[in-house]
Amino acid sequence: MGDKNFYITTAIYYVNEKLHLGHVYEFVLADTLARYHRLLGENVFFLTGTDEHGQKVERAAQSCGKNPKEYADYMSGEVVKLLKYFHISNNDFLRTTQKRHKKIVQKFFEKLWENGDIYKGKYKGWYCVFEENFLTESQLVDGKLNAC
Repeated sequence: MGDKNFYITTAIYYVNEKLHLGHVYEFVLADTLARYHRLLGENVFFLTGTDEHGQKVERAAQSCGKNPKEYADYMSGEVVKLLKYFHISNNDFLRTTQKRHKKIVQKFFEKLWENGDIYKGKYKGWYCVFEENFLTESQLVDGKLNAC
């Protein structure tokens, strides 16, 4: 292969909802770029995957009568099927529940801790599951979370 490296990733998709055309669109765009750079003789690494954490995932699993792991396993399998169906040429598929992902994230947070970027403090606010956002009292609209 060539001397140049090209790295591309899609978003890692939340497994809380059914796949739709927008997912396919992003897969195809990333795949097109990956294939183009391979034609140029570059070393390409194309990553995609699923994010299997959060309250939305837990709620989606509950609505299907499954625990979060069972639900995430099923939905990640659906993403893999979609990738194969559209002949997407990704090199790797990452799930945030995999040991290798957890290990890398742990190292990342250890480095943040060592650099003093993580500290104890107090934060008071509200969390909106829909917007996946924390808000302070001053950010509330008429004392309520806007979209929640």
